[in-house]
Amino acid sequence: MRPADLACEHGISTQAVRNYERDGFIPPAGRTDSGYRIYTEAHAAALRAFLALVPAYGHSAAGEIMNAVHRGALDDALTVVDRGHHQLLRDRATLDAVRRAVDHLTAEPGAAPAPSADGTRTIGELAHRLGVTPATLRNWEAAGILTPARDPATGHRLYHPADIRDAELAHLLRRGGYPLDHIATVVRRIRTAGGTGPLAEALDEWQRRLTSRGLAMLTAATHLSACVNGGPPDPTPNALHNMDT
Repeated sequence: MRPADLACEHGISTQAVRNYERDGFIPPAGRTDSGYRIYTEAHAAALRAFLALVPAYGHSAAGEIMNAVHRGALDDALTVVDRGHHQLLRDRATLDAVRRAVDHLTAEPGAAPAPSADGTRTIGELAHRLGVTPATLRNWEAAGILTPARDPATGHRLYHPADIRDAELAHLLRRGGYPLDHIATVVRRIRTAGGTGPLAEALDEWQRRLTSRGLAMLTAATHLSACVNGGPPDPTPNALHNMDT
């Protein structure tokens, strides 16, 4: 096969194929007497595996997996795969925790008492409640996530119940991997709508992303198995038994 043959299957450029070879994502190509690259079905299988791994585990992890496969370090490759599955499981647990928190906040919007009689908290009190630093809250304010009032006498930040709700949601979404600019958008929509409906939409989108990643892992496993074993995975019921023995 020529570089163009591999590229055509995936709608990528021939330069991308050469770059993937350079980076170790596919094995080194053979050469003709005149120096042209020659690829085989093994190269095609490696390219399919790498491109399937990217949406499942990310570009960096996909490259790490393929480099390990090509140097014969299969256990190293599988360790990266295992880390990806572990992270997906943690993300699912985090999403469940966020949903429970949103349900709680929706059911009892002012349930958490604050030290002040009017329900406000200082930056130190709110940071302690969330287990973050005051600097983190100031960063969230700079990103537009929090808009605390100021004590007219001292100039110190005062966080009212709505601010505390926004901070709690921001904390949960940060744990879920959301960037600050996305959290700011969600929080602004909550303020405008006057409720947590927009957050529910964000969580539904998060759920769809996790499902998509899980399905991508299934597809990637098929292609990686074909690359490692030199052919399609064995579909027979005794395949796993034969591997063990």
